[in-house]
Amino acid sequence: MEGPPGTVGEAGTFDRRRRTMQSVPPNSSASGAAPATLQWIGGVDGHLRIIDQTRLPEQLVHLDCHDVETVWEAIRNLRVRGAPAIGIAAAYGLCLALQPVATADVATFMDRLDESNRYLATSRPTAVNLFWALDRMNGAARSDRHQESSTVMLETLLNEAHAILAEDQQTCRAIGRHGAALLADGQGVLTHCNAGGLATADYGTALAVFFAAHESGKRLHIYADETRPLLQGARLTAWELQQRGIDVTLICDSTAAQVMREGRVQAVVVGADRIAANGDTANKIGTYSVAVLAAAHDIPFYVAAPLSTFDLALDSGDQIPIEQRAAEEITNGFGLRTAPEGINVYNPVFDVTPARYIRAIICERGLIEPVNREQIATMYQKTQC
Repeated sequence: MEGPPGTVGEAGTFDRRRRTMQSVPPNSSASGAAPATLQWIGGVDGHLRIIDQTRLPEQLVHLDCHDVETVWEAIRNLRVRGAPAIGIAAAYGLCLALQPVATADVATFMDRLDESNRYLATSRPTAVNLFWALDRMNGAARSDRHQESSTVMLETLLNEAHAILAEDQQTCRAIGRHGAALLADGQGVLTHCNAGGLATADYGTALAVFFAAHESGKRLHIYADETRPLLQGARLTAWELQQRGIDVTLICDSTAAQVMREGRVQAVVVGADRIAANGDTANKIGTYSVAVLAAAHDIPFYVAAPLSTFDLALDSGDQIPIEQRAAEEITNGFGLRTAPEGINVYNPVFDVTPARYIRAIICERGLIEPVNREQIATMYQKTQC
């Protein structure tokens, strides 16, 4: 197992990886439907194909990942991003890591499994779906160990990864149905970052609410924060909504208060990367600010997320690890220097919104409202029944 590769553009790291790219016009797909964010190509000896989200909206580029190192790099450098999509990519990455030992003895296979689990877990620290998916894959392998065949265990793991993807597709649709009922025809809705199909296996979480409302005949006007410093709202959310024919207006992050003050926004819907047992929610940096602004203007603030995004081992948001990213994302955004050399930079990629600012959490089982420890526990109890 190689060590973690460096950032994009470093000589001798990602550029040496085995990968292929396919580029198509950004406004087209083979079937006319939205292109798949992730898909497995072939059988047990196949590979993972993802949309390289760093190339959007100018190019729709598919990246073929043939080894675990390429998947690690794709997660780390945001080629694939969004909590559910990260978890799915990690599950398939584990399959790629185990292909070279598919005919080895079980002990060797399990050693590689453990090593690859630890390696993939270092790609990003905040999105709990990453660890949830790895734990689920690990459990599937160990439950199959009595068969004493590495080949069979790899087949089991690939089937488990397929199941994780299929379940996420169903989850996205369910979140969309539950959330759409909260929005009225003609409303303006603000969203932050990207929680659409590009962040999941299918429909998204926050954007699933808009897609479902749109398909039911409701006319919404979406205000998309650009979401600095990497502009996921401008590059990805605006692109996804435009692709589906939904009325969208792009705004600077600092414009959110003004559009609320002007009465243009009647609801806010965002995604999540990790939710603590009490409902405190980590999402892209700037989400906390939007929640406070929504409260100041008496606008309902909703979080859309699957149950796999909850981390009930964490008592509150104070315990959620917050990823810190490179200063260059701010000082040299997209290759252009916009700050003095040597300036100090603080670049947390997430912030935590306290549960008291969240009107409801929209999950695949329905609404968690009010958002508190008891309601979250009740939802989990219903799920286990």
